[in-house]
Amino acid sequence: MILPDPDTCYRAVQARDPRFDGWFFIAVRTTGIYCRPSCPAITPKRGNVEFHPSAAAAQRAGFRACKRCRPDASPGSPEWNARGDLAGRALRLINDGVIDRDGVPGLARRLGYSERQLNRTLLAEVGAGPIALARAQRAQTARVLLETTELPSTDVAFAAGFSSVRQFNETMQDVFATTPTGLRAKRRRIPRPEAGTIQLRLAYRAPMDLGATLDYLGTRAIPGVEAYLDGVYTRAVRAPGGPAVVSCSTGEGAVACRVRLTDQRDLVAVVARVRRLLDLDADPTAVDAQLGSDPALAPLVVKRPGLRSPGAIDGFEMAVRAVIGQQISVAGARTLLGRVVAAHGSLAFEGEPWLLFPTAGEFASTNPAVLPMPRARAATLHAVARALADGALSLDPGADRARERDALLALAGIGPWTADYLRMRALADPDVLLARDLGVSRSASALGVTLADTRGDWAPWRSYATHHLWAALH
Repeated sequence: MILPDPDTCYRAVQARDPRFDGWFFIAVRTTGIYCRPSCPAITPKRGNVEFHPSAAAAQRAGFRACKRCRPDASPGSPEWNARGDLAGRALRLINDGVIDRDGVPGLARRLGYSERQLNRTLLAEVGAGPIALARAQRAQTARVLLETTELPSTDVAFAAGFSSVRQFNETMQDVFATTPTGLRAKRRRIPRPEAGTIQLRLAYRAPMDLGATLDYLGTRAIPGVEAYLDGVYTRAVRAPGGPAVVSCSTGEGAVACRVRLTDQRDLVAVVARVRRLLDLDADPTAVDAQLGSDPALAPLVVKRPGLRSPGAIDGFEMAVRAVIGQQISVAGARTLLGRVVAAHGSLAFEGEPWLLFPTAGEFASTNPAVLPMPRARAATLHAVARALADGALSLDPGADRARERDALLALAGIGPWTADYLRMRALADPDVLLARDLGVSRSASALGVTLADTRGDWAPWRSYATHHLWAALH
């Protein structure tokens, strides 16, 4: 990642500009503390500071997190969502908890690079290697658990991904300059959550119309898997350690998120997937400035500032949604998806109505003839399921977007619209213009917008332009 020049960074700090939170971090040599740019503390002298591209890089340089602005909890850099190179793919997988589950060798295998090349690339781009990045994430997860649950410190240590209590204690002292007991003693007074649940505040960059994003997801909620009631979006999630249920609603300057886990170690992965689903690491200022410079789109941007491009919880689930949703209404797709889940899904928790969407492997073993849809469409779904189960196709955060688009197009029944929709939703590509989509073309025609070319003037935010054109229909 190329940081802005130091003078620009310092001016952002002087202005306490929250738009730069997560883009870079300021470290103060005289205090040994690093902060987010918007920290309300007195601005340090220019000669006493240095700037880092990540919290992990600042920690690697020996700085501790500010207890006032909590820089480790700031939104992630939106650059990594936009980039499809090795560093961007690696960071998305690290955020998903891959290192805690599979180690650095597993991460390197997923990416198709050697550990040495992976480490060298991350050091150059982010200022920290994969182990340091995972360590910073574990520390943040541990703080959340200490502040929001009654779990014993030993359980918190292993739930956050630490290999030993000693490593946990040393890391918390290094990162936060206090002990786990000290963090828990100073936690904010919050209502005690229900037993077995964790309450979180998920940060994002303003502006954001969170209600519009939740409405978008709620309109498409699959019966049994998802529900949307009174502004609260809830869904079942298939996490690595077992089922989970998450609920999201509008909080005070953040997403109010409640998580129930089978395995506490899944917190990192589940939160990462929720952040992708809601597009919480986006930079709305950059998106709105680029799209708003087009006179035809400017009124849409003014009407819906900070409009997000929702992602996906699970790649295979999104693939099934895309294939089933071809040429039928949203309501019709919901009904059909509900039938598929009722027949082939599984209970998340015994005695409760929540259902888990079937995995690609489970779906590939079913009989296509029993699916409630045309035979050709059922065959396409089975081809996608087999490709994902066999590893010929990947729709996870670390996938190569261009390569997976080609792999999708090679499957019978998958055309450019479906491949591009999955690139936008399942692979969270911010630069996909669905020019062939009927709704997009109708909206563009009504606005007098031409889609004859690829609209490079909207890059790299063409997914957001797609959502603005969809929203304009309503």
